[in-house]
Formats: sequence, C-alpha cells, structure tokens
Amino acid sequence: MGIEIERKFLVDHKQWDKVIKPAGNKLQQGYIVDEDDKTVRLRIADNQAWLTFKSGKGHISRTEHEYEIPVNEATELFERFVKTRLEKTRYCITYNGKLWEIDVFEGDNTGLIIAEIELDEENEQFDLPTWIAGEVTGQDQYYNSSLSVRPFKTWGK
Repeated sequence: MGIEIERKFLVDHKQWDKVIKPAGNKLQQGYIVDEDDKTVRLRIADNQAWLTFKSGKGHISRTEHEYEIPVNEATELFERFVKTRLEKTRYCITYNGKLWEIDVFEGDNTGLIIAEIELDEENEQFDLPTWIAGEVTGQDQYYNSSLSVRPFKTWGK
C-alpha cells in the first residue's frame, strides 16, 4: 500500500514573483469521488494522465495509489464521470535537497498559490524557502478536492 506524507503551505506572491522558475506544467484535475474518507482523482497534463485513489483528507499521511492511463481514455473519463474540476500550473523546484511542487491555480481559484512537499516521515525536518507564507496542512479548504467544490473566489462570500 502506498503512503503519501505531505505538507502544504501558502505561497507569498511577492516572494514567488522573484523566483526564477522552471517551465510549469498545465494540469486539468477532476474528481470522480470526493468523500471525507476517500477521493478518486483524474489528472491530465499534456500527453500524460493518471487516475489516483487517496484515503481521507486533512492528514499528513494518507494512502495513495496512482496509475498512469492513456490520455484518450482519461479525456473520455473526464467528460463522462468527473463531478468537479480545477485547473492549475505546477512548478517543481528543488530547495535544499527537497522537491517542492508549487501549484498556481487558475479559473475560479485564481489568486491562490500552494506549495507541497512530500516527506519520508511525518516529523522529518526541512528548510522553508523564503516564498513560504504559512502552513495549511490539515486545513480542508486548501485541498484540491475541496477547491474543486468551493473555489477560492467564493471564500469571501
């Protein structure tokens, strides 16, 4: 069984604008199942696609099983079965030996930037880049499946 140990952080826009970034990857992400204890996600990026099964939300450690699938099948599944969706551009940056994935959200989530780091153990120590604004691990509204239902633009309403 695959275990994902991940922490999430908000990104400071002003600091992020100063970062020299690699090319980003445009992602379409949709949810077939989105329940408190499990999600089934479909992700399409250029010529690749994945179907991912995850256990509950809001925990540092969760079970995760991810399978690459043909893009043409993913496109069909997206059209027929996805209930909620979002778009983002993902940047991958290595900082002090750790890979950070930074998601710049688009559409109804424009204005939100979230950085994620995967760890080997929950209490692993790591350095924070200057563009990190604060931790949001465990705060449900910042999880992608939640953002697909209640987007960032609606938070003030």
